[in-house]
Amino acid sequence: MEITMGDGSQVRTEDGDGIAPEMLEIQDKAFVWHPFTAMREYLGASPLIIKRGRGIKLQDTRGRWYFDGTSSIWLNVHGHRVEKLDAAIRSQLDLIAHSTLLGQGNVPSIILAKRLVEIAPGGLGKVFYSDSGATAVEIALKMAVQYWANLGQPGRRLIVGFSGGYHGDTLGAVGVAHDDLFHWPFLGLLPPHPIAPYPRPDRGQSDDERRARSLAAVEKILHDREGEIGAVIVEPVQGAAGIVPPPGGFLAGLREICDRFQVLLIVDEVATGFGRTGRLFACEAEGVAPDLLCLGKGLTGGYLPLAATLATQEIFDAFLTVPGRPESRRRTFFHGHSYTGNPLACAAALASLDLLEELLPELPAKAAALAGALAPLRDRPFVGEVRQAGLMAGIDLVADRASGRPFPAEPHVGFLVARHIADRGMIIRPIGSTLVFVPPLAATFAELEEMGGILRNGLDDAALELERIARGG
Repeated sequence: MEITMGDGSQVRTEDGDGIAPEMLEIQDKAFVWHPFTAMREYLGASPLIIKRGRGIKLQDTRGRWYFDGTSSIWLNVHGHRVEKLDAAIRSQLDLIAHSTLLGQGNVPSIILAKRLVEIAPGGLGKVFYSDSGATAVEIALKMAVQYWANLGQPGRRLIVGFSGGYHGDTLGAVGVAHDDLFHWPFLGLLPPHPIAPYPRPDRGQSDDERRARSLAAVEKILHDREGEIGAVIVEPVQGAAGIVPPPGGFLAGLREICDRFQVLLIVDEVATGFGRTGRLFACEAEGVAPDLLCLGKGLTGGYLPLAATLATQEIFDAFLTVPGRPESRRRTFFHGHSYTGNPLACAAALASLDLLEELLPELPAKAAALAGALAPLRDRPFVGEVRQAGLMAGIDLVADRASGRPFPAEPHVGFLVARHIADRGMIIRPIGSTLVFVPPLAATFAELEEMGGILRNGLDDAALELERIARGG
């Protein structure tokens, strides 16, 4: 069937698979407001619309296949249409799709909570569910503040964050890691949380110097504002900053300082948890156990929205009411989400963890293979630093490699290169002038090499345009 559009053109409304690609593009532009998307530019271009997935590839509505080079924004672990994950969700559907956790339980959430406690860093004994990384962080922040209030120290309501950090876009998460571009209308709403410098790579400093400078800044804040700081929150690898791992010893040093000043440590492993850095959790590399651990993204293998905030028994106990004291009811953590502990999502997470046990032994070798695939990029004229942590990588595009001079903000060279990479058959989403490459953990060695080749070829395809922009043309 065809319909006539306002400009007189004819558009098919259906084909053998449902709505025609042209009609989907029209309806997408007419009705959908996309996240983190400059909509004027989007409305002026031909949108990419995904229809199906298979393995680590995605197919668009026009039939073209692409490697999923961002793991569907760092979520996907095992690929798409994974038989065991599909079966776990179907099996749970035969029982119940959702049941609230407010004052009652459901079976998959209980089994998953026990499993998470068993595999998490030591000391974490309680699981509070939500549905996204930002909500997991929001919960951790509120738990930290109320923990101290319940202990009679309500002045400890500030959280130390780090420059370049990103913990989500809810106001609490923005408050501890804001971006002037993303969050400028809301800055006046945010508490005065202190920000310490993250030990980002610096041409003028060694790893030891960067680590010492950052830890000294944290220590000074805790010393100068004693009695005001409730917690420190950190990403083991900064993701939205362009995949930035800290120098070795940083997390362990942060744990030691928090212990010395009796401040809680919140580790945000939403992006890094469940094998992304080569270990089950990134903080395991330095034997760090946080007081609060935020999980999300890969928890269900990228299938369904589910997040979790893990807390120590000590923190949990501070929220318990006192028998015979009705006023102590205010110690309760009055927080929740409608789909908290959704049984379908918990069933998917349990199946994903089973599969992840099989994947984990392969990850160090896959990380090495990825490093080999990325190595030739360092010879490209417009590539600056290449950073890697396990199966996540950030590739900086620079106008001049010798000096590190950046490209101008416009045109957006990251998206320019990403379009060439898409033409070669892989989807990535850059962050500014950094190409972020985060393949699914289930990618084979051959697939990792092929994706690395697409990255190299895409950059070569864009070289003339990058040269013109670098010269100011």
